[in-house]
Amino acid sequence: MDILAALFFEGLDLRPAPGGATLIDLTGIHFSMAAPSPVPLTIAPHLMVLFRCPDGGSPTAALEVVFTRDGEQVARNAQPLQVEPGKFGYRLVRAEIEVADYGTIEAHCRIDQGPVTVVPFTLLPPIDAAASPDTAPNGS
Repeated sequence: MDILAALFFEGLDLRPAPGGATLIDLTGIHFSMAAPSPVPLTIAPHLMVLFRCPDGGSPTAALEVVFTRDGEQVARNAQPLQVEPGKFGYRLVRAEIEVADYGTIEAHCRIDQGPVTVVPFTLLPPIDAAASPDTAPNGS
């Protein structure tokens, strides 16, 4: 199996398409967010991993996502995958991550012992609610 994409997101909607296909609508794709409160805190960003099983491939595998900060593991998620050869699938990954300081966490995604896809997620300081719109920081 191969990872096609891995993204942090806010919303997911599946809908049928002509011919029996399925459309996946993702909303709120992001690679950073302003913290909801000052650190320390716990965050639980949603990650979606889209994968495919090539024709003739094994229909079962394991997805492992290791979240790291400065090279240190801060969370891990492992789950089984099953998809027919020639088809696509996705898994949702949510880990509760304790954060002591603002900065970047990386999600290292891999299927079985295959190549790693790294997805960064940066936690920014909270937006000062008292700041005027002209001085509020811009998100990415």
